[in-house]
Amino acid sequence: MKAIIKRFLKEEDGVTAIEYGLIAGLIAVAIIASVSAIGTNLGSMFSNISTCVSTPSTCKVI
Repeated sequence: MKAIIKRFLKEEDGVTAIEYGLIAGLIAVAIIASVSAIGTNLGSMFSNISTCVSTPSTCKVI
């Protein structure tokens, strides 16, 4: 029984796959957060452009 437990504790085949899975998950979260922030800013920018095109007198030049 002790030999089986020792062999089980030494086994590291699945550890690498789990580590890669965690890294991929963290990268996915970072990408989603970045795209979300950029998307909000991009939507605001296009809204301002639309306002400037439709009523140029109210447009501010940045």
